[in-house]
Amino acid sequence: MSLAQLHYTSAPQGPDGPDGPDGPDGPGSRFTAVTPGIPRSLLNEAEPLLGYEPPRDAPEHPGAAELAAFPQAFSHTLLSDGTRLLARAVRTGANGGGPAGSHTHAVLLPGDAGLPGGGLPISAWNSSRWASAAPVGGSPAQLEALPPSGLLGREALVGFAASRGPWLPGFLASLRELTEEAPGPRDADRAARIVLVERDSADVALWIALACAVLPRDRADLLTFTTYTRRPRDARQRIVGVLPGDAPEPDGFDHRCRVHDCTAPVPAERTSTDIWAGIAARVWLGRAPELFAEAAALPGGVFSPGALAVVALCADLAPGPDGRTAAAGWAQTHARALGEARLHRLVEAFQAGAEDRTAAEFAALTRLFTALPEDLGQRLAAGLALELRAGVADSGPGITRPVELLRVADVLGVDCTDLLPGLARRLARSLLADPEAADTPGLLTVLEEHFELRTALLSALDALAAEDPPAAVRLLGRTSLALTGVQALPHLRMCAGAPWTPAAGGGDGLAALHAALRACGVSPFTDPLVLRTAVRLVWDGGAPAPGEARRLLSETGSDAHRAAGTWRTLVRAALDTPAGTAPTDTGVDDADAAALAHDLLRCFPDELEPRVRGALLLLEFAGEIGAGRAGPPWTERVLALRAEAEPVEPAVLARVFGTLTRRLLSEERPEGELYALIHCGEPELLTAYATAAQEERVRDRLRTAPAYAADCFIAWSSLPGANRAWDRTRTSLLDKVLRPAVRALSEEDTASVERCLERAGLHRAEEFRAWNRPGALSRLSRRFGGLGRPR
Repeated sequence: MSLAQLHYTSAPQGPDGPDGPDGPDGPGSRFTAVTPGIPRSLLNEAEPLLGYEPPRDAPEHPGAAELAAFPQAFSHTLLSDGTRLLARAVRTGANGGGPAGSHTHAVLLPGDAGLPGGGLPISAWNSSRWASAAPVGGSPAQLEALPPSGLLGREALVGFAASRGPWLPGFLASLRELTEEAPGPRDADRAARIVLVERDSADVALWIALACAVLPRDRADLLTFTTYTRRPRDARQRIVGVLPGDAPEPDGFDHRCRVHDCTAPVPAERTSTDIWAGIAARVWLGRAPELFAEAAALPGGVFSPGALAVVALCADLAPGPDGRTAAAGWAQTHARALGEARLHRLVEAFQAGAEDRTAAEFAALTRLFTALPEDLGQRLAAGLALELRAGVADSGPGITRPVELLRVADVLGVDCTDLLPGLARRLARSLLADPEAADTPGLLTVLEEHFELRTALLSALDALAAEDPPAAVRLLGRTSLALTGVQALPHLRMCAGAPWTPAAGGGDGLAALHAALRACGVSPFTDPLVLRTAVRLVWDGGAPAPGEARRLLSETGSDAHRAAGTWRTLVRAALDTPAGTAPTDTGVDDADAAALAHDLLRCFPDELEPRVRGALLLLEFAGEIGAGRAGPPWTERVLALRAEAEPVEPAVLARVFGTLTRRLLSEERPEGELYALIHCGEPELLTAYATAAQEERVRDRLRTAPAYAADCFIAWSSLPGANRAWDRTRTSLLDKVLRPAVRALSEEDTASVERCLERAGLHRAEEFRAWNRPGALSRLSRRFGGLGRPR
């Protein structure tokens, strides 16, 4: 059969040829030869497809070498009546030295038949039977076939695929999308397209041949394409080749088009979402394109990722973790379609180790295991045993994969019993760090299915709860992890009952502690660590009040606290608890802190470091001062102990200085203690003295006890000029504390103060009268340089 042909020539305006302006060599674009019998309507439709537009920067008067470098526009287009137009357009020289023209040679192929000899349209690229000029006489010679040039053979395609490796997955993904849509000729303008940017139209032809090698024969035969166009937006073909200067912007082009610029920098490697395209690229790079035809014969066809991955695995090609997962899923359903020999080969391929095997692949292999004959299933399980055990034992971040692999191992009968304690410890640490992970369906399922793991996990969590009770509380508050069973789990049970706060015991921290210990079900004498957990839960990293700490130490004894390490909490209770406002000279809080300090010094003599021991001794001595048991010197002893305990906790210093200064404000203070206070010049102690003097207790006595007011006048007017700190303190006390109290006294009480001062010495009364005279104010108090020296 002879192919119907069309010759179409475009000649530029220029000198008339030998036949004149209307001859075959005249200017303009026109058909120069057509096989008789082709309808005019078909010619009209074909004509716009036959023109040739040279590149933008092409020379107008090319030489022979330049003509050879022009791109060839080799195209295959579906016409409206189902006929296919296969055409080759090339740039040609000009007669008489004028501008160059072009010539297109085309053949018409019936919609239901291909090229003679069964070749695909792309195989005719650069065929020797394509003409580059109009036939002499205006009639096409008979054309029986378009024999292939041999330029698109297997080795050429394999080499080309290797050179375009980075672009392969993206192109193949676009090809799959393109072939899943099969528009008719009237829908060509709205069809999805692939735009290939290459510097040589021959490379576009190789891309098209590569696509046809992938596609089933019927789809490859109908694939439309053009290897070159200046206007990709107007092209009707599904694969369109352009030069770099005509490349559209990928983001700004038609959303129906996929632009693959092979002249741009190599695209960054990224995970493709198209599993089939990734496998197909590996097949090309593995130099095995014949596998596409093999996969096409399997259920699901060539575009089934699983089918293609199966034939790749059987051919010793690595389709990657996603490919292996797809192969296992496909084989589970279609194992019989493979035949016994290929199924054995597939199992051997899965048995081979894979460092990148994912949990999803293992899950797919588990499902495949249930579908295989028993002997093959056992072979598969044996081959995966080492990988599964290594995955369960993996100490890397995350818990999902080891847990999922344990489930797979259970299904395949791989024993991982010895790995459960380590997995449980890692799992426990991960859950405490990320409580939300406890509610993942996979974890809850495996804990329900795997009693040994659940038991080991609860034990590991209990051990960690002893180290970090708040983390265990957060975990148990977010998960439905039940603590039923025979395991003791004392720390977890306490954490599950939290919050154990003093409010839970009616404000009594010890009552809350007793409740927590009852919930754990273990005595602190049996397991002292439960005492530590209970203390941390009740006081939340803080410390009990000194009185509570004393009772706790008395109830439990020092041995349990020493073993649990909670003696440190008792020390913090003594040293860090702020002092309250004392209603008496000693104050209840201060007495409890001092008594606790005494108990700690007695119970933990070997555990206390020297600085802490000094601070406790300071507290203990302050308690003796407050209770009236301490003999002088007070001030000197306090300052000496302070020096040994530096840096002293602010709470301790506040307690000690508060107790000492309140006693120094008492009329029963030992002889000489006031002078020790004055001469020490210690700013913090003098500030504490001034603060204590302004308490309501002192102000009330000044207003109601004339003898006390006289005593304070003597004390606060003593030793002016001893040091600046004392001068500032006494002046402030005289002006801001004593004067307002004295001015509020009745005449009788004022007279009583004067009589008390007269008994201490006549000059004392005179100094008081001068100080208290209206208008004297602090001016006279500053004149006490030679007055009021204590005697």
